[in-house]
Amino acid sequence: MSASKILPISLITLALAGCGDTANLPVTDGMGAKPALPAPKSTLLPTVNVAKAVGWDGSAKPVAAEGLEVRRFASGLDHPRWMYTLPNGDLLVAESNAPQKDDQTFSLRGWIAGWFMQRAGAGVKSPDRITLLRDTDGDGVADYRKVFIEGLHSPFGMALVGNTFYVANADALVKFPYTPGADHIEAAGEKVVDLPAGINHHWTKNVIASPDGSKLYVTVGSNSNVAENGMDIEKDRAAILEVNPENGQYRIFASGLRNPNGMAWEPQTGVLWTVVNERDEIGSDLVPDYLTSVKENAFYGWPYSYYGQHVDTRVQPQDAEKVSKAIVPDYALGPHTASLGLLAAKGNTLPSAYAEGMFIGQHGSWNRNPKSGYKVIFVPFADGKPSGTSQDVLTGFLNAKEEAQGRPVGLVLDQHGALLVADDVGNTIWRVTPKFVTASQDAQP
Repeated sequence: MSASKILPISLITLALAGCGDTANLPVTDGMGAKPALPAPKSTLLPTVNVAKAVGWDGSAKPVAAEGLEVRRFASGLDHPRWMYTLPNGDLLVAESNAPQKDDQTFSLRGWIAGWFMQRAGAGVKSPDRITLLRDTDGDGVADYRKVFIEGLHSPFGMALVGNTFYVANADALVKFPYTPGADHIEAAGEKVVDLPAGINHHWTKNVIASPDGSKLYVTVGSNSNVAENGMDIEKDRAAILEVNPENGQYRIFASGLRNPNGMAWEPQTGVLWTVVNERDEIGSDLVPDYLTSVKENAFYGWPYSYYGQHVDTRVQPQDAEKVSKAIVPDYALGPHTASLGLLAAKGNTLPSAYAEGMFIGQHGSWNRNPKSGYKVIFVPFADGKPSGTSQDVLTGFLNAKEEAQGRPVGLVLDQHGALLVADDVGNTIWRVTPKFVTASQDAQP
């Protein structure tokens, strides 16, 4: 029997909406160095509040913060997720989505989840390629486009070390020879190391090189929400792996990180930082996603506890010893914001308020009422650590009907220090620059 004959979508939507909960706190209470952590809530079915993906209508665009302006760097892409700026200024964009699942066994829960992913714009087939964009005349708009590498497997993170280009696929870290200035790579990729795959509850794998290029750091998200399928399938997951690119050997650098994505080196201290998506289904006010420094051999709680040593009683059996070692993250980013992109501010040419800190792309919630995320924010730093309240950089990704015109993901700086934002629902790369006021605009009436 087809899923559509089991229960009409309208009834499923109403049932899920009726069984969820509503936040008691503003999302800002779940942000900062000391976020509010109220008691968990349990409901018959999880809160499902998905923003329908509609894309940008005509000349519509995100709303830039005061002193900034935003325009399209490139449009008409196919689910752009992550970016990388090459030394010559070329921009690489991973056009990608979750890999096709081999297991086609029907389950109502899986079918419902798939339908809502489609509604959110995440159900498209993965293009499995990296595209090169080039601004040949320096006007801030890409006027040259070419497929850089194709035939990949849900690619995400990218890194160039010398003349070796690394790609983090959903199932393996691979490398390619790179010629400076080349607009495509024809050589076949060589596997560096297999990465945990399988169910791929979280499929995105990011990669960043150490400053000296001797090590690669790879993010691997969990295979579940809170280990509901057992810990056997979580081997080497919910972690950041340190990989030796010479021989492919790796070790767990830090663990208990449910779904880390963006990584960046803090320029003043040289410390690695990451943003992490925390667990779902214990209420709209829990659990805050977070930004944190990554301490070597540290444990950050997943699945046994959250935000330090707050035990998640859904996880059985518990591990008291692990919980006792769980580190409190540095800075909360709000519950269910799906904070994915991370970029250190150094080198940008935006106003001085953005000189020191981290830019963060918040892809947006599905498990919170009201919605959260759907914006780009900036967390100011002082002395290498978060300092003060986060600031909105780009908003307006939701329209008046709370439909998703776009959803921000990866962030990079271009060769001129402008902020580039990948939008996988709007299929656009946005370029954020200072807003220059002309004499006529500044004149008083």
